[in-house]
Amino acid sequence: MSKEEKVFYKTVDLFGNEQLKFSTAPKKFTKNLFGNEYEDFVNKFETKLTTDDCYTPPAVYQVVLDFVNKRYPLAGFEIIRPFFPGGKFDEIDYPKNAVVIDNPPFSIISKIAGFYEEKNIPYFLFAPHLTFFNIRAAKNYIVLGVQIIYENGAVVNTSFISNMFGTDRIIADADFYLAIKKLMEKKNELPKYKYPKNVITVSEITKIVSRGVSFIVKDKDLMRVSKMDDQKKHKKSIFGSGFFISNEEARAMEARAMEAKDEIIEWELSPRELELIKKLGK
Repeated sequence: MSKEEKVFYKTVDLFGNEQLKFSTAPKKFTKNLFGNEYEDFVNKFETKLTTDDCYTPPAVYQVVLDFVNKRYPLAGFEIIRPFFPGGKFDEIDYPKNAVVIDNPPFSIISKIAGFYEEKNIPYFLFAPHLTFFNIRAAKNYIVLGVQIIYENGAVVNTSFISNMFGTDRIIADADFYLAIKKLMEKKNELPKYKYPKNVITVSEITKIVSRGVSFIVKDKDLMRVSKMDDQKKHKKSIFGSGFFISNEEARAMEARAMEAKDEIIEWELSPRELELIKKLGK
């Protein structure tokens, strides 16, 4: 009897609430000359093809879900998201009422669309805007080209492919486009932070060096810091960590890049931190 393994996937309701599920599939074995279950060994070192699923902003996914539901009522369907690190979309035992709405790895999106077409499974997938007409298996091309800022920082011009809308080969929906664009504009309106002159971060150093200014800070003039006292009440920290620098070194820094016009939150040094800085450089 062949062994079985669990194949995990996610389901989602119309409100975007996810649930992790699994089905079972025959476990694949590849034996080498020594009879080892070689595939299991190799898989430990293999770079997995993953997806942007982990990074898709939930608000964007909800807009997508609402758009699909408006054109293709999803009541009675089990909405499946199979694409996440370690997920195996082609080994899931899809229920008869399955519909796939997800953000797949673009490197194999043609293969994915062909798989769902062959299995007659309805799907609505994120796709790379500039090349998605090349996905021949797709039945519908939802042309947006809207920039989506994913949670990993990637900015990708995105459109969608599907097989759910009959003979509507190309769909251009302005409301859909504007709904996502508005979300991305709101995301860009997040406050920016200004640190005191005695706190140096990677970003600040980059601003200075990009303007042609070189400098070196000695170890005696630095103290590593991950979170300022003033940040604690905001439940914030210094992204990527930073350093306190002595007053002498702070004065030696060249003018920093011009501040953006967006709202700026300026962190202030606490009395405790000022006392620590006084000891630097001695």
